[in-house]
Amino acid sequence: DARNALRHQTMAELADAIEAADRDDSVCCIVLAGNARAFAAGADIGEMIALDGPALLSHPRTVAWQRIWRSGCPMIAAVEGVAFGGGNELVLSCDIAVAGAAARFGQPEITLGWMPGAGGTQRLARSAGKSMTMQMVLTGDAIDATQALQAGIVSEVVPAGGALARATELARRVASQPRAATRLARRAVLDAFETPLSEGVRAEHAAFRALASSDERDVRMRRFLAR
Repeated sequence: DARNALRHQTMAELADAIEAADRDDSVCCIVLAGNARAFAAGADIGEMIALDGPALLSHPRTVAWQRIWRSGCPMIAAVEGVAFGGGNELVLSCDIAVAGAAARFGQPEITLGWMPGAGGTQRLARSAGKSMTMQMVLTGDAIDATQALQAGIVSEVVPAGGALARATELARRVASQPRAATRLARRAVLDAFETPLSEGVRAEHAAFRALASSDERDVRMRRFLAR
């Protein structure tokens, strides 16, 4: 009824589920999905109004976001309906996002006298650039799936209702790759947004060297040569 509002309990349960999947060696990719109406409409305003600055500093909600971001498992968002506020920040926290044609994305916090607080200004700017990010953050206006594709928020737009099927297909493709290589490659790509180029290249080469001693790499390379 609340369009998958990210209530405090919901955030804690989501972090629990992601951490459990991350610890499970049989899990190689996570898919996050809502329903046809909403991926997630953002935080529960009734809960958020009770929180002031000091309360938010170490609130379980803040901790839940940090727990989600620490996951080493690739995550794919399947977005139908609205992804607003924290919902859009959750999409931006994923590694790949697929949108149904009717999906909409926004950071409407400014209309409530607030602003994004879970990476919305930072991750959005790294995907969409300065102008689009400023427009979304400073006006609170939403964009549609086509605009989100152009802005780099999602990698694909599929017919409405088809996001979960396509995200699951991509997840199976990711999961078919060696788990260690997938996690190291994912981390290297994320480093591109968080470190200077020279440092990122050094970290990439360190991961590249680590995989050179991987049994899975040898098996796959020999299999390729045998073909």
